[in-house]
Amino acid sequence: MTQTFFVTGTDTDAGKTLVSAALLTLAAGKKLHTLGLKPLAAGGLQTEQGLCNEDALLLQQVATLALDYQQVNPVILAEAMAPHIAAMHEGKRLSVAQLVGYTRGALMSRPGGVKPDFCVIEGAGGWRVPLTSTQTTADLAKELKCPVILVVGMKLGCLNHALLTAEAITRDGVKIAGWVASQVDPKMYAVEENLDTLKHLLSFPHLGFVPWLKNATPEAAAEHLSIEPLQL
Repeated sequence: MTQTFFVTGTDTDAGKTLVSAALLTLAAGKKLHTLGLKPLAAGGLQTEQGLCNEDALLLQQVATLALDYQQVNPVILAEAMAPHIAAMHEGKRLSVAQLVGYTRGALMSRPGGVKPDFCVIEGAGGWRVPLTSTQTTADLAKELKCPVILVVGMKLGCLNHALLTAEAITRDGVKIAGWVASQVDPKMYAVEENLDTLKHLLSFPHLGFVPWLKNATPEAAAEHLSIEPLQL
């Protein structure tokens, strides 16, 4: 059975991609077959494969099962901004149903005839980022029916952001499988005190704390995380 988790953050640039890639690295170290997916990305660069997103490329790179880029990131928007605005600028329409279809198709794929054991699906921005005038990233996660891993970007204001996001996820009826603290501000004051407060106030399994890393590779981040609380 494939263990699939939706990764969301307390904000844009909270560290979702680094944490997702690190979790995939840990799972691969346990000899699990892994997939990393980013159904929707805003912000692209031109490559030999065409327009690609840097975060999606990293997920594709660290996964043990090889998927085409279009399966990893089926919808990419050129501008790095709120997806519904970027889509409007390009004359495109986003649809949760379409994103769900793409994602389920990738999850059912069998690269080389091998079934994935561990998969992370990285969201776009935070939990309530609009995708259309009536739908948000939360709707995508709810439709996919998989538990959430919450990445808390450690910076000033993170306590409020973390508690509000966790409350919203829970109210939406989605299980939080675990949370990760990711230091995104190298000069954050009272990091340990904030971390202790989050450990006290968040009742979900804590997968670890990724400090500020000068060399922020998935391997380096993985040294600070554990997937054991996910009960694989």
